[in-house]
Amino acid sequence: MSPTTSPPPVRRITRGSLARFAYTSDAASSSKAQNTTPLQVTDIEDAVSGNAATNTTTTTAKALKRKRAVASPSTTKTKRGSSRSTVVKKEEDEDEGKQVEEKKVATTTPNRRAARKPARKTIDPDTNTAIVAPPSDWEEMYDLVKAMRLTGPARDAAVDTMGCERLALPTASPKDQRLHTLVALMLSSQTKDTTNAVAMRRLQTELPSHAPCSPVGLNLENLLAVDPAQLNELIWAVGFHNNKTKYLKQTAEILRDRWQGDIPDTIDGLTSLPGVGPKMAHLCLSSAWGRTEGIGVDVHVHRITNLWGWQKSKNPEETRLALQSWLPRDRWREINWLLVGFGQKVCLPVGRRCGECELGLRGLCKAAERAKVIQGRKVREETAALKVERVKTEGGDDDGLVIKEEYIKREEEEVGSVDMVINEPKQEDGSAGGISPKSSPPRKQRRTRRR
Repeated sequence: MSPTTSPPPVRRITRGSLARFAYTSDAASSSKAQNTTPLQVTDIEDAVSGNAATNTTTTTAKALKRKRAVASPSTTKTKRGSSRSTVVKKEEDEDEGKQVEEKKVATTTPNRRAARKPARKTIDPDTNTAIVAPPSDWEEMYDLVKAMRLTGPARDAAVDTMGCERLALPTASPKDQRLHTLVALMLSSQTKDTTNAVAMRRLQTELPSHAPCSPVGLNLENLLAVDPAQLNELIWAVGFHNNKTKYLKQTAEILRDRWQGDIPDTIDGLTSLPGVGPKMAHLCLSSAWGRTEGIGVDVHVHRITNLWGWQKSKNPEETRLALQSWLPRDRWREINWLLVGFGQKVCLPVGRRCGECELGLRGLCKAAERAKVIQGRKVREETAALKVERVKTEGGDDDGLVIKEEYIKREEEEVGSVDMVINEPKQEDGSAGGISPKSSPPRKQRRTRRR
């Protein structure tokens, strides 16, 4: 090979080029029988050499064809309320070209409630101004909670009878009633309503008078004259009673010096008092003066609204501002009573009763415990079936509408007991008197009723 001559190009060895070196004894014998020319087999070295491109073969191999069917069902999470679709891809690769066909097969899924959207800023299309859109389904949730508070499992809460706005004595003067409301709110921090009501009752009946002929009870003059140690003893049951004793004495002096012996009638004036925050100020203004300028947000309102996903706030003050941005003003005063009682009876801080809550049973509460909800639905179905059975049995009319075809009444557990009598005189037949284990009557079993 001369230096000017370049080496022949090396051909790539593929599976198709090696196919002609396969063992073909059967093919050659069959070709002789049919008087046909056998397949010409080239040497493997010819395939590697540069002359292999000029070698002709009589092998007519069909073009390799690959078909692949891939079924790729959609496994991505879809939003509630949207239907999933399975995409089936069919690919055909040939020597001449490539054909890709996609076919979408819609699969029906049960309609689920759409994910709740919290309160969010948006643009009003009519006025083109920035507004805050309320959370989804908030009206339905509000009405269900109100129904539970009035006639459902959340009725008769402690706040209904022992709330701060209900602890003022009706026989006291309007000025003293406003003072009672303020003192009750100051004592209610970190304290249960029942404990707070007891402490308030002691102040209203045992607080000593400031003068010999003055009445005993809670008023500004007696609060100014009482010794701090005696005041601390009267309210010792409430949380942080030492600090609250100081706050009450300081508040009494401020009311005497700056507010003519009455409580302030503004939010700024109320929050200037020691131990009074925005929650107490808004509740006091609504209860004492009958003016609602904001929402009183306590731990129950803050906790429950965040559980529902109405907003994502870190403290009660952020919750108050978030609720006031979209909640109708006519519900600002009611929502505190609504959610405080709901948190005391159903949506407890520990051990929530999700099986009795309409929001959990209807799938409206995203924080509901699934196991409790399933158990609550079963209990509700059994209770409904039991009511139908009682109506059928008591009415005695079997021609009416059959609501449930089969009803199996659960069998009550019965414990059979046998009384043994010892040292009884023998009877005439020689057997001992009383009841023996062998002669004990069989237990009565209640048969299962099927309808």
